[in-house]
Amino acid sequence: MTAETVPEPDVLFEQRGRLGLITLNRPRAINALNHAMVTSIHEALSAWRDDDTISTVAITGSGERGLCAGGDIVSIYRETQSGDLSGTVQFWRDEYALNILIANYPKPYVAVMDGIVLGGGIGISAHGSHRIVTERTKVGMPETGIGFVPDVGGTWLLSHAPGELGTFLALTAGSASGADAIALGLADWWLPSSSIAQLLSALERADAGEVVLLLATEPPESKLLAQQEWIDRAFVGSSVSAIVDRLSASAVDAARDTASTVAAKSPTALAVTLESLRRAKDLDLTSCIEQEFRVSLRAVRAPDFAEGVRAQVIDKDRSPKWRPAEIDAVDASLVEAYFESLGDDELVIVDR
Repeated sequence: MTAETVPEPDVLFEQRGRLGLITLNRPRAINALNHAMVTSIHEALSAWRDDDTISTVAITGSGERGLCAGGDIVSIYRETQSGDLSGTVQFWRDEYALNILIANYPKPYVAVMDGIVLGGGIGISAHGSHRIVTERTKVGMPETGIGFVPDVGGTWLLSHAPGELGTFLALTAGSASGADAIALGLADWWLPSSSIAQLLSALERADAGEVVLLLATEPPESKLLAQQEWIDRAFVGSSVSAIVDRLSASAVDAARDTASTVAAKSPTALAVTLESLRRAKDLDLTSCIEQEFRVSLRAVRAPDFAEGVRAQVIDKDRSPKWRPAEIDAVDASLVEAYFESLGDDELVIVDR
C-alpha cells in the first residue's frame, strides 16, 4: 500500500506550543464518534493531564459541516439486528467515562462547537470549561425522533437549563442556534467562525481565559429565550400527554405547531426522556450519567430504537411505526422499568 492510499486517522492529535489540539477527522460523517475515537481521545486527555508542556486542550472538527453529529447510530442499529450488543455496551461505558473526564478536567478544555453538534457531540463539548459557539452552530439532542433518550450527560445539562427550555429541546428533538445554546447553558462564548483559526493560534501561547475574553463578541438574540414564557407554561410537569394538551390548546401559533412536533416522536422515548429529566434535576452529573447508562441499555433493546433508525437513517421514509403508537398507551410501569438497577452490569464511574 502506498503512502497516498493510507487513510487518515479518525482523530488527529497534535501539540502546538502549549496547546493540545484534538481534531475529529471523519468529515463525511460529520465527525460521528466511533469506539476507537472515544478510546484514543481518553488516552490523549489522560496523558496531557500530567504533561506540564501543555496548558490548554482544544477540540474541533474537520470539514465545514460541524464538530460532531453524535455517535455512530448505524453501527449500533446493526448490532441490534445481529442480537449482539456487547460492542455498543462497551462503547457507552467508555464514552460516558470520557464525558466525566472532560467535565472534571483540571486544565482549560476549549470546545469549538462550530456547525452541527448533536448527541454524543454534546458529550465531548458541553461538559468542557470553555465552550465556543458561532453563527453556524446547531446543537441538539435528537434522540426522541429515533426512539432513544438523551444520554452523554444530556439529561443533566437540559434539566439545569432555565425554566423548561431544556425539556422543550429534548422532547421536540429540535436544534438550537449558538445564541440559544448560550441561553440553555450548553455554551459560554460566541465568536464568528472566521475567528476560529485565530483562537487556536492564540491558545498556543496564551491563557485560555484571556484568549476567549479577547476574541469573543456579544451573541445575537436568542430566539428560543424569547419564547420562554409559553414554553415554561406548556412543558411543566411530568406528563407528556398534559404537555401536548397544553400546547394544542395554546393561543400561541408556535405552541400549537410544537404539539404536532412532539406527538410525532416515539411515545415511549418521550415518556422516558421526561422522567429522566425530572430525576436528573436532583442528581450530580456522574450519578446522572450512571442513570443514563441504565436507560440507554433498555432503550436500545426496545422496538422503537431500531424502527426509528430504520425510518430516519436506513430507509429514510420518515414514517416510523412506534410501539405503542399513542402517548396515552405508555404504561407507567414500563417507564419505571427503564430506571431499575442493572445489578452487576451497572456503570460505576470512579472519576467523580
